[in-house]
Amino acid sequence: MGKRGLLLDLVLVSDAHLLSVVRAAIERLTEVTGFSPPEVRSITRAVDEAVANVIRHAYDNRPNERIEVCCKRVSGMLKGQHREGLEIQLLDKGTPFDRKKLTARSLDEVKPGGLGLHFMRDSMDIMQHRRVKGVNQLRLVKYLNTNGTSKESQGE
Repeated sequence: MGKRGLLLDLVLVSDAHLLSVVRAAIERLTEVTGFSPPEVRSITRAVDEAVANVIRHAYDNRPNERIEVCCKRVSGMLKGQHREGLEIQLLDKGTPFDRKKLTARSLDEVKPGGLGLHFMRDSMDIMQHRRVKGVNQLRLVKYLNTNGTSKESQGE
């Protein structure tokens, strides 16, 4: 990931006790970036779920494996309009993700687990997975409203 527009580069070990640190960092970053309180909660939950999935699935709950969370400003088109936003990329060298297993379970199924992908997809404008040179990369992007603020912060 290029360093241009970099806001936060957080490197942590695969320890579930550190999820609260990730949540706190992402919460504050999304607040100062201009997202509304509901968006802050939604983005924070999506990143929390993504990091938990890396710990649980890519690293099979092994502690002390490296996870990098890179956050940077981005520009892009959404619904035909130029938008500024936030890109959050998770990088790990764990087990490659199996695209067949990446399908979220039906919301009609009443059982624990499997809702993380729904949270991530619903919360973010872009969610992309890929593996490059032995590194799993999850890219999450959320755009601000056209004038750089969220609708909720404008009172809409």
